[in-house]
Order: sequence, then structure tokens, then C-alpha cells
Amino acid sequence: MNEIFLLKLGEIVLKGANKRQFEDKLRQNIRRRMKGYGNFDVYIMQSTVYVEPMDDMADVEGAWEACHSIFGLVSLCRCRACEKTMDSIFNAVEEYLGEDLDCAESFKVESKRSDKAFPMTSIGISQEIGGRLAEAHPDCRVDVHNPAYTVYVEVRDLAAYVHGPAEPGAGGLPTGVGGRAMCLLSGGIDSPVAAYMMAKRGVEVECVHFFSYPYTSQLARDKVMELARLVTRYCGRMTVNIVSFTQIQEAIRDNCPEEFFTLIMRRFMMEISQRIAKDDGCGALITGENLGQVASQTMQAMTVTGAVVDIPIFMPLVGMDKEEIVTIARKIGTLETSVMPYEDCCTVFTPKHPKTKPTLGQVLHAERKLDRQALIAQALESVEKVTVKYNDEPFL
Repeated sequence: MNEIFLLKLGEIVLKGANKRQFEDKLRQNIRRRMKGYGNFDVYIMQSTVYVEPMDDMADVEGAWEACHSIFGLVSLCRCRACEKTMDSIFNAVEEYLGEDLDCAESFKVESKRSDKAFPMTSIGISQEIGGRLAEAHPDCRVDVHNPAYTVYVEVRDLAAYVHGPAEPGAGGLPTGVGGRAMCLLSGGIDSPVAAYMMAKRGVEVECVHFFSYPYTSQLARDKVMELARLVTRYCGRMTVNIVSFTQIQEAIRDNCPEEFFTLIMRRFMMEISQRIAKDDGCGALITGENLGQVASQTMQAMTVTGAVVDIPIFMPLVGMDKEEIVTIARKIGTLETSVMPYEDCCTVFTPKHPKTKPTLGQVLHAERKLDRQALIAQALESVEKVTVKYNDEPFL
């Protein structure tokens, strides 16, 4: 029999009556992800996803790598399937894992018998296969307490499966089961991590980016698009809404007190993002805000900027320290791009002494000269929608 992937479900198994809904979405996501690698059959049995290549043309290595970034899976195994007899199981272990055993100092066998009609118990399977392997590999001693290598045997409904140690999956919930949300994506470290973290909770992510040409360059825009592309490795294809923000920032500069520049700018961003989000069926906004990190991220400032929207604002990084955020950015592959020196619109007209403890009344008074609705309407007319996929050519 061919090599097959066994992908173990994470917290989906706890979903009770809603479990089928989560499984169906996960299977749909895996099938979509596998399409680029050939013909694979994807099915779920006993809280395990089976991914089986259907012909020799399938790119097994590419598909295996892709499985590591699919949310909803807690562990991944590459297995050899075989008939449910002890001779077939032993031969499969020898053919599939024999070289690994030759390189190991010690081993043990762990077995799981999901098919209760199989005549031997799990312990009996481990003892039988372990004894045969000890004879076949005399230089690899048996150590059931602290082995250097573990052989796994799973006797399931359709076949028996043998494999080595599992690899960790992406965890979380299948993308799409948590609704849709709009992420305010800048060129920094935080917002791509925020998008990733909400996608991990099953949220389908769309993005909005505010672009202030000529104060920010084409390279700054390309940097953000590249960050979006990198995040799609985990959340799948996404739409990035590019909003021309130059006129709004110039109006703020010309009509508002300097200490309120950033706060008023962020209020425009939030309201424009909400308008786009509602039009596109998104039920929440996502930001990379982190309490106390910068002047506009105090509790009072976040209250003022959030006052212009009436949908939830998800801030998955709000209580994290910077090193924790950097660690995740490095893990998901966005850090190197985020630190490129192409600045986004948040650095334009930055006040020397920003207001850190504003009240809503103060900010409303500071922006009274602006025709907010006219400026927002003009910005919405400028929106450019770009679809981004992980397999696209890099933007940088």
C-alpha cells in the first residue's frame, strides 16, 4: 500500500454536537490546499484526517509541507498502510522504518487498536512486533521507558498503519469556522502576527492597508503585500484592500492640533475599515495593538479610536510583550520582511509630543474642522482590492 498522512484533530474533538461542522470545514480546507500538489483523497474517520495520494504524479513532499500550516490539526504522521495481519505489520515496519531503527540506540513499540475486532490487544501487538524487531536489529536495544526511537502501530478500521514519531501541527481551529474579520495591516511586526493569531482561532481574514503616496513609497506598499502573502500560508488566499490615505493625512495636518494627529488618523482608519468590513461580510476588526507599546496604545487612546466603530475589535496581542510577538513573527516567517526599512503611513506627520491620555470630547473638538464623511467617502472611492495567494510570486 502507498504512503499516507494521518492528521490528528486538535480541540475539534471537544465540539460535541457541532463537531461535524468543524470536520467538514477542515476537510474542505485540506482538499483546497492539496489541489496544488496533485490528486489526493481526503477523508475523516475516528477523529483523524486521512490524506492519501491517488497516483504517482502527486507531489507528496510538497503536500506534506503544506499540511504543517493548516489550522485545526494538532499532529501529523507520515505512515505506511498495510493489511491487518502481524506479518504485514512487521514487514511494513521493516520496509518503512528499518533504516531509522538501524541508526537508533534503543527503541520501543507503541500500539493502538481502534478496530476492536482485531484479535490481539494493543499490548500484545507491541510485544509481538517489538520482539521481532529486536531480533532483526540486534544493535538497537529495547527500552520501554526512555527510547531513542518509537515505532507506532495503529490498527484502524480500513488498515493498519505504521509510523515514527509525529510532528506538531498548526493547532487552532479550521479557518472559516469563526466568521470573517478585517485586519488593519501595516508594515510592522505586530499586525501580521495579529492576523495569524485570529486565523488560528478559525477566523477568515481579509486585510486593509492605508497607503500615503508620495509620503510612503511603492516599496512600502510591496512590503505590506509580501507580509499578506506570507500570512496566507496559514489562512489561505485573502483580499487586501489598498486605501489611498494621503488626502486625509494632509487634512489632519492642516486642520488639527499636532498632539492629536495620530489619534485622529487612527479614528479615520477604524471607521474606513469598518465600512469596508461590513460591505465584505466581516463581523469584526483585527488590530495589532499592544497596551502601552506606543502613545496611541494607552487605554484612553484605544477607547477614543475604537469609539467610531460599532463592531468588535479583536486585539490578540494586547497583553503580550514585544519578545513574545517577535518570537511568533519569526516562527511564521514574517519578521524578516517586517523589519525592512520601508515605512508605512503611520510614520507620516508623527507628532513630537502625542496625547497619551485623551478624552473623547478633546478629540472631537480637535477634529471639528474636518469634513469627516466627505473625506471617508473619497477614501472609499479609492479602494483597490488585490487577491493574494501564498504561491504567488513574492512582492519583494
